[in-house]
Amino acid sequence: MSLVCFVQVGRAVSGWVSRTFRSTSSSAAALPLTADEPVTEHTPEDCPVCAHNEWDPLEEVIVGRAENACVPPFTVEVKANTYEKYWPFYQQYGGQTFPKDHVKKAVTEIEEMCNILQHEGVTVRRPEPIDWSVEYKTPDFTSTGMYAAMPRDILIVVGNEIIEAPMAWRARFFEYRAYRPLIKEYFRRGAKWTTAPKPTMSDELYDQDYPIRTVEDRHKLAAQGKFVTTEFEPCFDAADFIRAGTDIFVQRSQVTNFMGIEWMRRHLAPTYKIHIISFKDPNPMHIDATFNIIGPGLVLSNPDRPCRQIEMFKKAGWTVVTPPTPLIPDNHPLWMSSKWLSMNVLMLDEKRVLVDANETSIQKMFESLGIKSIKVSIRHANSLGGGFHCWTTDVRRRGTLQSYFL
Repeated sequence: MSLVCFVQVGRAVSGWVSRTFRSTSSSAAALPLTADEPVTEHTPEDCPVCAHNEWDPLEEVIVGRAENACVPPFTVEVKANTYEKYWPFYQQYGGQTFPKDHVKKAVTEIEEMCNILQHEGVTVRRPEPIDWSVEYKTPDFTSTGMYAAMPRDILIVVGNEIIEAPMAWRARFFEYRAYRPLIKEYFRRGAKWTTAPKPTMSDELYDQDYPIRTVEDRHKLAAQGKFVTTEFEPCFDAADFIRAGTDIFVQRSQVTNFMGIEWMRRHLAPTYKIHIISFKDPNPMHIDATFNIIGPGLVLSNPDRPCRQIEMFKKAGWTVVTPPTPLIPDNHPLWMSSKWLSMNVLMLDEKRVLVDANETSIQKMFESLGIKSIKVSIRHANSLGGGFHCWTTDVRRRGTLQSYFL
């Protein structure tokens, strides 16, 4: 059976997705323009937004901000996505800033990362600094914000279109505001701009009684296909999708439901095929520290969270590389992620990769693949929930749309 037949989303969800979801784009009425700010059509070569995969030569990138980062309130969806050893931390500090000294070090690391990217010839853009401690209220919930540290979670570029994801955490409801000045600029310069349907994030979106107490609970529930998010309305984090030309791979996770995947499938069809893949993962949330495509037919596959469909990639001629065990020490705080951020790398092109300066084992692995490691230390930035891939959204890569999975 082919991968398309086995994992393509449409057949898996057509029985219970009853409505067609249409993308919502910023209208001219919502974006007053002057003679100095024309909206014009551009050729793909001129468009400021264009990327087809994870490895074409990187020309422009958005890098997140650690400034003002706040601990999200300890709600059910946060509990389901964090490790139990950190639950007391969330219970005590939810709604407050992350430890100030730690954030200060993270800010310094990310500034150095930006400097190195610029030295490598990449244009770096940043979201706006915002006070995330401000409490907000919708008709369905009250929360404080979190951060604009991980643009990969909220933005995905597919071709010349930049898509805002309808994320699943209440603490991230207004995160898009930090990126709007940039996105409006890209739109004015010719990019397509789409916002997926914004979820209400009412109680019905979450299994309020999600029975999670231990790691064993997580394994059991994930194996049964049970997640804290329901199918009440579409939701997804962009970081659960990873691109390989006309084929885009996605996992159903704690923050991405089948309705969100189906919305993406319909929105991107017929040019792109969306494939669901799954992993032996007790806490699926974001695909790029589990399955990171780093070149045409070349993928890093996490040995602790093996892909259930990996043989199909091998049959298609892909090379599957098992990254080495991460070297990050046990006592280093990782409030929202695992040690496998070591494989959460950013490809600058097929022969250059941004990799943690402390992870010498994976540097040797890349060397064996003929890929040069650009070394940067972001250990304190890791603590906020991401590696190089998470901390960035690639806005423009120099390349063309191709098929890498036949």
